[in-house]
Amino acid sequence: MQLPGSFIKAIAHAPGLDKDAFIRVHAEEEKVTSIRLNPLKPVTAGNGDTGVIGQADKAVPWCPQGYYLPQRPSFTLDPVFHAGAYYVQEASSMFLWHVLHSIVPADKQPMRVLDLCAAPGGKSTLLASFFRDSLLVSNEIIKTRAGILVENLSKWGQANVVVTNNDPRDFAKLEGYFDVIVVDAPCSGSGLFRRDPSAIEEWSEAGVQLCSQRQQRILADILPALKPGGKLIYSTCSYSPEEDEEIADWLVDNFAIQNIALEVPAAWGIVTSTSPQTQSKGYRFYPDKIMGEGFFIAAFEKTDGHEFTGKKPALSAATKQEIALLNGWLNESEQLFFLKQNDNILAIPAIWQQDVALLQKQLYLRKAGVTVGAPKAKDFVPDHQLALSLLISGSIQQVDLSKEEALAYLRKQDFPTPQGLKGWTLATFDGLQLGWMKVLPNRVNNYYPTEWRILKN
Repeated sequence: MQLPGSFIKAIAHAPGLDKDAFIRVHAEEEKVTSIRLNPLKPVTAGNGDTGVIGQADKAVPWCPQGYYLPQRPSFTLDPVFHAGAYYVQEASSMFLWHVLHSIVPADKQPMRVLDLCAAPGGKSTLLASFFRDSLLVSNEIIKTRAGILVENLSKWGQANVVVTNNDPRDFAKLEGYFDVIVVDAPCSGSGLFRRDPSAIEEWSEAGVQLCSQRQQRILADILPALKPGGKLIYSTCSYSPEEDEEIADWLVDNFAIQNIALEVPAAWGIVTSTSPQTQSKGYRFYPDKIMGEGFFIAAFEKTDGHEFTGKKPALSAATKQEIALLNGWLNESEQLFFLKQNDNILAIPAIWQQDVALLQKQLYLRKAGVTVGAPKAKDFVPDHQLALSLLISGSIQQVDLSKEEALAYLRKQDFPTPQGLKGWTLATFDGLQLGWMKVLPNRVNNYYPTEWRILKN
């Protein structure tokens, strides 16, 4: 891979850059692949096949669920991936876990957390694992990307998540509402040149300046929604100081916000940088120093402002008759609040029902909690989100498929009818939930979502 001379010249003074080593590691074109496990969906290997997870041979030092793989496998052909047991995430991005562990007191949960630029869901699934009892709002402004975000968070299985499809300025109506805001800002993308060489052709110094201006607009729009004492985490996959340290200076200079320095073991190879004007600390990842791609992250605390004081409306609950249809489908239903949306019943943690009502009033919601299913006359049709969720009852009828059967199911192809079963059945692989099927006398109706099916042979 040949890096443009204009790019090398533009980042020549980036903190911690070793130009020769940096050029050399890009020329080698090494592919580093890493995954992050879902701690709430452990793999048991009941069929003796742990898939990709069985290949994880080295831990990512800054994230307890992160692992490197010796080579990049076909994730598409791993049923464990479709079950949400792990997420394919770049190792440098997993440093978010260490940042959270450093700045968020464990005894302060539950919290209200916003992932502002969330698709496809890498940082949101990490946040969901860290903030298990909090309310996570995952936002994506682009409609098609918001659909991918819904899919990945549904696979992760937790009910404490709301997906929104809004511009950052829409959150101004929630002044002082969030305890933590993560802004993984759109950027010029130079940190991903090794993973996506085509991005080299799109890079330009003018593009860097446009990204910097866009990042400032996004941050200015969202900061009012952070409460006093709230934490802002800002990150990019760019090496350009204009998008990194200079943004840190701009934040501290223009808002009631202060930088938070972190303790980072020297053995990790991460470069601690200091911004030129306010001496704010940021953390740079170079592929010649760490196993991962280019990344920058910095943490801040808001020092002034107003905490949210608006009224929180109430949601309209589903009827007792509708809720009665859910008997036997869910665990711990007494801790849940059920609402009706269109034809579906949704389940959210009861402690967050007023917050979800507020978000529904102020924002455009693509997902709230878990869609359990739809009442149909005297029957109940379970939703795919329920199949993948952690809410589902362990007493649900299920069948554990072989790998070949599981892949046929995920392709919506025919496979042998399970014997001795009838009616709604949960398809699983190694004990992990894949989705619904309805077993009839002579056939199986496959309810795996058509838009999610595997197209690859």
